[in-house]
Amino acid sequence: MTSHAAAATVPVLTGTGLTKSFGLTRALAGVDVSVPAGESLAVMGPSGSGKSTLLHCLAGIERPDEGQVLLAGARVDHLGEPERSELRRTRFGFVFQSGQLLPELPADENVALPLMLGGMPRRQAVHKAREWFPVLGLAGKEGRRPGELSGGQAQRVAIARALVGGPQVIFADEPTGALDQATGTEVIGLLVEVTRRQGAALVVVTHDVNVARWCDRTVEVRDGRLTENGRAPAHATRAFTHAAEDASAAASREPRTGFGHDAGARYDR
Repeated sequence: MTSHAAAATVPVLTGTGLTKSFGLTRALAGVDVSVPAGESLAVMGPSGSGKSTLLHCLAGIERPDEGQVLLAGARVDHLGEPERSELRRTRFGFVFQSGQLLPELPADENVALPLMLGGMPRRQAVHKAREWFPVLGLAGKEGRRPGELSGGQAQRVAIARALVGGPQVIFADEPTGALDQATGTEVIGLLVEVTRRQGAALVVVTHDVNVARWCDRTVEVRDGRLTENGRAPAHATRAFTHAAEDASAAASREPRTGFGHDAGARYDR
């Protein structure tokens, strides 16, 4: 019988021998990476190192030139664009630096959007979306549009949108890059902890070592190659968990409103 501990280490997402070139530039040069369910992985590296290309290949946004990407043991890299688009909508969730919320929709409908795109009736989708607002310290903000939210509030709406469909993997590309340090700490703490509680894997691309410290593991991409920087010690993980809970409580009391928020980008496939 497989133990719970062993089951927890089975990768839900795996990339093997991944290569990717753009013209004469080699972005990935044979990368191997895996992430178990419930684990958070920080991918660090300087600008142009290939870290965003790695995220795009793992998330099915781009196909690797060589290698395989597996989700729960099934290959996804050879799927056609319609199938990969469906995968991104139903089994993956995304959090971007700018949030990419639709400015004309209230917060609850922004969160419900992936469900409605999948055919769920609006009333049911919005009801399900609203369940995430108290979890992420957003109670009472359901009807506000992105321009009426602070940067931290808007990014927590984006986190709710990423999680609402029950994905197996969350991809976060510089999720705190547009936030001040204190707000960024709240956001990354909530993202790591809530994703862990949902049993989803989390892949965070960041250049910020303070963001990476929240994750269970850190890898670094340089010149298209990946090195493992290590695993967060258990005592640090517990400390970050408590900090995330404190951040969630603080977020629910956040007084800031009316911050301008660039939400003009569309929902990404």
